[in-house]
Amino acid sequence: MRIQLSDHFTYKKLLRFVMPSIIMMIFTSIYGVVDGLFVSNYVGKTAFAAVNLIMPFLMGISTLGFMIGTGGSAIVAKALGEGKREKANEYFSMMVWVTVIGGLFFAVLGFLFLRPIASALGAKGELLSNCVLYGRILLVSLTTFMLQNVFQSFFITAEKPKLGLYAIVAAGVSNMALDFLFIAVFHWELAGAAAATAVSEFIGGLFPVFYFARENSSLLRLGKLHFNGRVLLKACTNGSSELMSNLSTSIVNALYNFQLMRFAGADRVAAYGTIMYVNFIKGTVYHY
Repeated sequence: MRIQLSDHFTYKKLLRFVMPSIIMMIFTSIYGVVDGLFVSNYVGKTAFAAVNLIMPFLMGISTLGFMIGTGGSAIVAKALGEGKREKANEYFSMMVWVTVIGGLFFAVLGFLFLRPIASALGAKGELLSNCVLYGRILLVSLTTFMLQNVFQSFFITAEKPKLGLYAIVAAGVSNMALDFLFIAVFHWELAGAAAATAVSEFIGGLFPVFYFARENSSLLRLGKLHFNGRVLLKACTNGSSELMSNLSTSIVNALYNFQLMRFAGADRVAAYGTIMYVNFIKGTVYHY
């Protein structure tokens, strides 16, 4: 039975509604762990340390997607509740296009300044080269990763949480399969791991674009950009808590890695990364 946002929610109905999103977050964390598993076992500890050293920076600049998704979906849901479906679609389209523009902007900046940033975090020699290689490949898919995070919230607003789950599962399965193919079979090493993740982010970010851009059975439809600065500012204000939550986590992890590089070296960065994978899985259960 379909659950609508306008329904009266009991605890049982609420759990049924958010369960696909909880599973989606857990699945996302698990395929991230699989990524690290292949790198550490097939490429080596230096490459695994490079992934964990540069990842906080990549996650930090992608927080725009979390902010727009959380804050924007609340505004779109309010417009839908007021019966303003045309306005809701305008706001929804604006949030998506702003994410695309912002994602491209941060991707270009990241590509230009990735090497000095990795060096500032303590990377040298082979570790620095691995950080730059992995980071630049993932910056190619940064925009679609942001879109993936935005659409996770909007699938719920559109009353299609299961469809969001299917998109993430498709992205996750492709990442796992391509990790095995690129790393274990083709021996592309760290570049293969980055390419597998990038492809999965393209799947997770572009599938919703194609879905919402055409006629569909949801409440939302992606259209042209109608910029509204006041609404965008309100969305950013609404989503600022999600922005700061994810940004602070990235900063703390980067500082931990920086201190570990200073006093213990790359081996300890790799060990800390393993701990953070376990913590991430645990934390995703409570995200929704």
